[in-house]
Amino acid sequence: MRSALWLLFALALVAALYTSNVADFDSTAMTIGVRAGAGVLLLGSAAGLWATRPARS
Repeated sequence: MRSALWLLFALALVAALYTSNVADFDSTAMTIGVRAGAGVLLLGSAAGLWATRPARS
């Protein structure tokens, strides 16, 4: 489970960086949609990683 969350986190980070620096979309709506999707995926996977962190004894 955590490995899948780490993979999603890494992919969302790459997508966010790509859309911010490299991508040149034709429409503003597409740019906003891709950035919002990457942001939601990034925050969701980060929250999942935080929620499934190992307990300290």
